[in-house]
Amino acid sequence: MEFIYDYFSRAFWNISYRYFITASIAFVSFYIIFRKLVASRKIQDKFPKLNDYGRDIGYSTLTIFIFTVIAVLSLKTFAEYSLIYDSISDMPKWYYFTSLGLMFILHDFYFYWMHRIMHHPKLYRYIHKVHHTSTNPSPWTAYAFHPLEAIIEAGIITLIAFTIPAHRSAIAIFFIFQIIYNVYGHTGYELWPKNFHKTWIGRFVNTSVAHNMHHKKFHGNYGLYTLLWDRVFGTIRKDYNTDYENLFLKNKHQNQ
Repeated sequence: MEFIYDYFSRAFWNISYRYFITASIAFVSFYIIFRKLVASRKIQDKFPKLNDYGRDIGYSTLTIFIFTVIAVLSLKTFAEYSLIYDSISDMPKWYYFTSLGLMFILHDFYFYWMHRIMHHPKLYRYIHKVHHTSTNPSPWTAYAFHPLEAIIEAGIITLIAFTIPAHRSAIAIFFIFQIIYNVYGHTGYELWPKNFHKTWIGRFVNTSVAHNMHHKKFHGNYGLYTLLWDRVFGTIRKDYNTDYENLFLKNKHQNQ
């Protein structure tokens, strides 16, 4: 019991500092220190209010607790039944990097359908409405979930553990990437350059503009890392290109 408690404490600390350090760096950089310098990249002109930040941080803390519980159950309590391996030599070296790609694909697909289903009218207000309270998201919105949504979001941890052979360090690396990209998508700023959305790879990258539109307009653009599934299943917003281009058009007018 004491061993599980120690593992829980370490897991809670790891998830917490990854989230709070990443979100803090983004918030301090874009909302305080370089606010004027990056003003042209702000997607929505207005900024969230203090109570919006407080609400999101509160829900994020609860989410971290729930993520920790799911992680402990999946990666420790029932680890012997999972596909997790502890020694890198247990699998070919090339597979280590392949497993990261497999986790990326699985999570992107899982998130798209999980997210889209949560927007069903019979589920939305009970599960996903809390996250959409932030119609103008900030870095603190990344983990601002209702407890039920947090459980569903954390399902990817269990899914990875029991479907993809993966080294523990690879799982850690993947979830560091996950929180960095998640925070980027909620910064309220676009970091990709003008016309990036029209390039062969940019068409499939889930930009901050794309996800910001989802928060502001509620439907469409359900993807996490990519817009692949939105394009395949016809849920990419028709005004996405226009909104992306208008951001840079607005900047051009402001600089004249």
